Amino acid sequence: MDTRKVFDEIASHSSEEFYSVIPDGYKPGKTKYLVVTGSVISGIGKGTFTSALGKCLINRKLRVVPIKMEAYLNVDAGTLNPYRHGEVFVLDDGTETDMDLGSYERFLDLTVNKDSFVTSGRIYQSIIQKEREGKYLGRDVQFVPHVTGEVKNVLRNLAVKSKADMLLIEVGGTVGDYENLHIMEAMRQLRYEEGAENVCLVNLTYILEPSSVGEFKTKAAQLGIKKMLELGLQPDVVICRSEHPITQKVTEKISLNCNVPMNRVFGMHNVDNIYSLPLFLRNLGVDTAILVHFGWDQKFKLDGQQKALEQWTKANVVEKPVKAVTVGIAGKYTGLFDSYISILKALEHCAAVTQSKVNVKWIETTDLEKGKRSVEEAMAGVDGLIVPGGFGSRGVEGKISCIGYARTHGIPYLGLCYGMQLATIEFARNACGLKDANTTEVNPRTPHPVICILPEQEDIEGLGGTMRLGGYDVLVEKGTLAYKLYGAAKIRERFRHRFNVNTQYIDQLTAKGLVFSGRAPQKRIMQIMELPVHKFFVGTQFHPEFTSRPLKPNPLFLGFVKACLQ
Repeated sequence: MDTRKVFDEIASHSSEEFYSVIPDGYKPGKTKYLVVTGSVISGIGKGTFTSALGKCLINRKLRVVPIKMEAYLNVDAGTLNPYRHGEVFVLDDGTETDMDLGSYERFLDLTVNKDSFVTSGRIYQSIIQKEREGKYLGRDVQFVPHVTGEVKNVLRNLAVKSKADMLLIEVGGTVGDYENLHIMEAMRQLRYEEGAENVCLVNLTYILEPSSVGEFKTKAAQLGIKKMLELGLQPDVVICRSEHPITQKVTEKISLNCNVPMNRVFGMHNVDNIYSLPLFLRNLGVDTAILVHFGWDQKFKLDGQQKALEQWTKANVVEKPVKAVTVGIAGKYTGLFDSYISILKALEHCAAVTQSKVNVKWIETTDLEKGKRSVEEAMAGVDGLIVPGGFGSRGVEGKISCIGYARTHGIPYLGLCYGMQLATIEFARNACGLKDANTTEVNPRTPHPVICILPEQEDIEGLGGTMRLGGYDVLVEKGTLAYKLYGAAKIRERFRHRFNVNTQYIDQLTAKGLVFSGRAPQKRIMQIMELPVHKFFVGTQFHPEFTSRPLKPNPLFLGFVKACLQ
C-alpha cells in the first residue's frame, strides 16, 4: 500500500468520508503502532503483558510510550469504586487513571501524563464540544468517521508530542464487547491508513484447561480471535495465556484456525514473579517477532542489552529470603486485592532490595466495627501495619482501633492519605484528651474537627477531577525521620485528597509529641507526620506507593519494611 497516497487522499477529503485529522508535523511511518487486545475473558493480564513487553523494547533502546484506551464512558477513573475496577492510580499531572498506568510506570520507569490514558467518555466529550462549536462544518456527526477519527487523532497527536519510536496501545475490554467497538474499528482504519507494516496487532487469548477434561481446549480462543477477524482485524502475533505451559498441539490449532504463522504464536503461562516476565518474553522471541514485522530487527539489535535485562530480572527475584515479615493492611476493600495494587507492588520492591519475604495479612476493618473480631485478633502476628487511603465513614472506627493498637504496642505504622488523617484523630483522642475528635468528612458536627476540608475545596461542586490531585512539592524538616529516609529537604510526591489536618489543632498535637515533618511550600498544609518516640510511626497526606519502582522503592516504604524486619 502507498501510505503517502492514502494520507494525501485523507487530507483532501477531511470534511467528507475519512475525517482523519492529521496533526502538524506528523510523518507516516515514523512512529509504529503496537496494538494489544484481549479475547475470551477479561482480566487476562493485558496490562502486565503490555508493561513487560514495553520493558523488552526499551531494553533495546526504543523510545516507547504507552497508552491505555478504556471503553467505559467515565471521563476518567476518579469516580470508580475500587471494587469494580481496582485501584485508581494518579499521575503526576493529576489525571486519575486505570491501575494499568501504574504498571506502565513501574515496569518502564517512566512518568506518563494524561495523553497516555483515554476513555470513551473523554472521546465523546471532545466530539460533543466540537459539535457545539460548529467544527464539523454542518455534517451529521457519526460513529464512522467522527468517533473513530477522534480515536486516531488522539494516537497521532501523542505520536507527534512524544516523538516516540513506538506507541504501545492497550485496548481495554474484550474483543466482542459493544463498548469498545469504536476503538476496534479505529484500529482497523489506522492499519488501513498507516499501512500494515506500521501497525502490529497482538491478541492475548485465554486457553482453557477444564479440570474435568484434563487437557487444553482451544475452541474459545479460536472463536475469540475469529470475532477479531470479523471486525477486519487480523492479528499478527497471538499470545496464549494459560495456567500451565501450552503444548505444540495448541500452537498448531491456533495457528491453523487464526491465520497466524506458528512462529508468531507464543504461550505465556503463569509465572511466580511478574518481574521475570520481560526476560520470559525475550527468551520466547516475542519482541523480536514484533520488530521483524516492523522491519526494525536490524535497526534495534540486542547488542549488550540482554545482560542488563538478565541482571534487572535477577535483582527483582528473592530466591532465599534472609527473613520474613507480615504486614497488616487495614482497609475496607480487602475483598479485591487490586484495590491496593500499588501498595502491594511497593512492598515487593522493598522485599527485593532487602532480600526478604513480605507477607500480607488483610484486615477488613468493617468486621471490627460489627464486632465480628477483636482488634487483638486482627493484629495478631503482624510485624507492621499499613492503613491505606479511602473515603467515607465505613470502616473508619475499625481503622482507628488498629492504629491505636500499633501506636501503643510499638508496631511499625505507615498511614497513607486517609491513614495519616485517622492516625492524627487517634492521637488527638487518646494522647491529647480530645474526646470525640474526628474528621468533618465523617462527622460534620464533631466538637474537635482535627481533620477538616481544604479551604480551596469548600465551594467545589461535583466529584470527578475536583480533588487536590497530582504531584506537589513537599518541604521536609531536617533532623526528622522523613529527612533521614529521603535524604533531601524538598521532595515531590502525588496527592489525592480533599481534607487535611486542621491548623487550629497543630499546636495541641505537637505539644504532646506529634511531629509534622513535611509541609506544603506556600500553604500551611501538613504533609508528613511522625512520632519520634515510636520505632516507626509515620503518616503521609500523599501516596508514596505511586512513585515506588522496582529496585528503587519509595524511601518511606523501604524505611517501614526495614523497621518491620528489625
